[in-house]
Amino acid sequence: MFEKIVIANRGEIALRILRACREMGIKTVAVHSSADRDLKHVRLADESVCIGPPSSLESYLNMPALISAAEVTDAVAIHPGYGFLSENADFAERVEQSGFTFIGPRPETIRLMGDKVSAIECMRAAGVPCVPGSDGPVGDDPDEAVRIARQIGYPVIIKAAGGGGGRGMRVVHSEANLLNAISLTKSEAGSAFGNDMVYMEKFLENPRHVEIQVLADTHGNAIHLGERDCSMQRRHQKVVEEAPAPGISPELRAEIGGRCARACIEFGYRGAGTFEFLYENGEFYFIEMNTRVQVEHPVTELITGVDIVKEQIRIAAGLPLSYTQDDIQIRGHAVECRINAEDPATFMPSPGTITSLHFPGGPGVRVDSHIYNGYKVPPNYDSMIGKLICHGETRDAAMARMRTALSELIIEGIKTNTPLHMDICADANFLAGGTNIHYLEKKLGL
Repeated sequence: MFEKIVIANRGEIALRILRACREMGIKTVAVHSSADRDLKHVRLADESVCIGPPSSLESYLNMPALISAAEVTDAVAIHPGYGFLSENADFAERVEQSGFTFIGPRPETIRLMGDKVSAIECMRAAGVPCVPGSDGPVGDDPDEAVRIARQIGYPVIIKAAGGGGGRGMRVVHSEANLLNAISLTKSEAGSAFGNDMVYMEKFLENPRHVEIQVLADTHGNAIHLGERDCSMQRRHQKVVEEAPAPGISPELRAEIGGRCARACIEFGYRGAGTFEFLYENGEFYFIEMNTRVQVEHPVTELITGVDIVKEQIRIAAGLPLSYTQDDIQIRGHAVECRINAEDPATFMPSPGTITSLHFPGGPGVRVDSHIYNGYKVPPNYDSMIGKLICHGETRDAAMARMRTALSELIIEGIKTNTPLHMDICADANFLAGGTNIHYLEKKLGL
């Protein structure tokens, strides 16, 4: 097992990784920008290194600084968390070339999954169901593009191969707009991602967002931990997540989860990963794979009892999985609300000093957060300041527990989106289960 790990991230996920390391007897190095010297995990880590000014480009995205931090502290591995450089194949490559272990997939796997075209080709070959589409990049032949769109059937969506997070996509409802949409998306993709390759898919009009969590080791073993429903979204950003997904039968879970696990074995995946799908009319359609730990991993941990971060570390150290598929049992239901420092009406970020703080508690209540009374939320980073996660024997019990927990949550001095979560968790359609990815935006009038 590793003796010392650099945590190449900030906020709640950095604290989450630190706690896992402490339980495993692993020493930790917290890297931080000058704006983050008062973060909780920085105070708790065995060592800390300032890697630059507040700007992410000069700190958390500064590859040489991160690798230097590992060198000067005699660390042996780097955990990237999520966001920042977690899915950057060049960073993973540089970490390993420098003699350290990257706690995540191999660089070539990150590269393969980071390109949406190659990822879809890989999944099709592995038997994972995909959205009907161009089966590769859309070329420069306009007649061929029109033929593909007619074969798929309108509406279609043009997507940048290197895109993500809701960027680099355009919906086309008629043939008259197709070629212009392809041209515009190519141009935008080239500017934003340095790769102007685009592909075409059938646009599913009212799907849900359902994802499968997987773990795979270097000994030819892979398992799935069931599914999560992440359909409650605003501008392609998840707001509320839950597990298991409403309406997914154990048989369907075993079928789609088994396909994902087998695919991991086929293309040699290593570590924790998430297969993201659109789900409509009882069918799963693969859209992308996230090659890192997800923000919403706690809901899966609560219903399976598996510590995903510890498994990531074990796998990176060359150990086999702690579980077989038969060990994984789904118990109860869990829901997670992302707590953001933002105005609940305008969604404008709300940095500032927290003047009063009280986290809820009780059976089945988990809070993953780095904030504390007196903590200054900086304006330099993502607005998420924590996650409130509740578990119950049933979905109704988990939702009731969440409503109670939200009513007890006190964060003063800044604005948060807690009122939005209270509204969502009292919404009749959401409580009935199965709302689609457009529901929240329609509810908010966006």
